[in-house]
Formats: sequence, structure tokens, C-alpha cells
Amino acid sequence: MNTKLLVVDDELHIRMLYQEELQNENYSVAVSDGREPILDVVAREKPDLVILDIKLEGNPMTGLDLLQTLQTSSPELPVILSSAYDSFQNELKASAADAYNVKSVDLTGLKETIRTVLAKKHKS
Repeated sequence: MNTKLLVVDDELHIRMLYQEELQNENYSVAVSDGREPILDVVAREKPDLVILDIKLEGNPMTGLDLLQTLQTSSPELPVILSSAYDSFQNELKASAADAYNVKSVDLTGLKETIRTVLAKKHKS
């Protein structure tokens, strides 16, 4: 079975980059700009893992708010927070995520984080 990832990011070029790179790693990838309610997207796409941007332009909720919503409704669903800034890593709400990734055009670190989080999920 193909592992499905959901990328939630307000920036089109980030969604496209992540989708292409992660599909090359044999993941099935769904994308969302964060405007549709997160629980609706998760219910429809049924991802194995969510990569969630913290700052979502045009959305009254931040990625940290969405993380809280996901933790409440689907606590077994792993979430990797993604941000251009490492300062969010120290926020209390961010500690609920399974991992934290600082955005880069080089996705080597993100890919490794995905493998680690998925391996941890499959062990439990």
C-alpha cells in the first residue's frame, strides 16, 4: 500500500515542490492551501501523515490551531509542522507535533523526518 501524505501550505510553489519531490520518493501526495476545513480534507484524503505549514495566509486559523484540531479529532495521525522560521519550534503548541521542519528547497531533511515519524507510527 502506498503511504499517503497531506501537504497543507498556502504557497503554491511549496505545494508543487513538496508534491513532486515526495512523489519521487513513492509517496502518494495530496495538497491543500489550508482554506478548506482541515477535518474535511483529512476525511476525504485519509493521509498517513500531515505536513502542516504554521503561517497560512488567508486563513483565520494558524497551522498551530489546525494542529490542535487534528490532535483532538485524530490523535493517531502524525503531524510534521513546517515553517520558514525555526522560532516557532519553541512554542508550547508546537510541541504537540510529532516533528518540526524548517522549510528549505533541499528536502533531504524533510524526507528523513517523514521516514522517522512514519517508522515510529508503525512501531506503535
